[in-house]
Amino acid sequence: MNITSCMKRHVVSIKSNTTINEAAAIFVKKHIGLLPVVDKDDKPIGVIGMRDLLKLELPDFVNFVADVDFVHDFGAVEDTRPSARNLNKSVKSLMRPVITIEEDCGLLRAYALMLQQNLHDIPVVSKEGKLIGIASRVDVGVAILSSWEKVE
Repeated sequence: MNITSCMKRHVVSIKSNTTINEAAAIFVKKHIGLLPVVDKDDKPIGVIGMRDLLKLELPDFVNFVADVDFVHDFGAVEDTRPSARNLNKSVKSLMRPVITIEEDCGLLRAYALMLQQNLHDIPVVSKEGKLIGIASRVDVGVAILSSWEKVE
């Protein structure tokens, strides 16, 4: 089996000039965790994840402590929001480099790559490099485990 057997085919993507605020609205409306950023030819040029957006709201000290268990409440920080200036920047300022897999990629290779790169979702591209799907660790894992049913 390859990745096309379990990927989601209806992928929401954005262009690099989309604002952070527009991207946030898409995350909320579509209830997704990753947005591929594509060029005019629908080829992925980056990704922006929910974690990238939520980092805008986390207090800076979170980056400096190994364990936040001692913090029982973020207090007044819970009610802060990123500034309108930051929300109106393009996602280009936040997007990360994209790691993709081709449509004929095997499931174990896809899962290994996701583990190695600490990815929860991975864009799938055609041989021409166009975005055609997205697969999650759960999608790939379930596809692998479902093949176990055939073992006697």
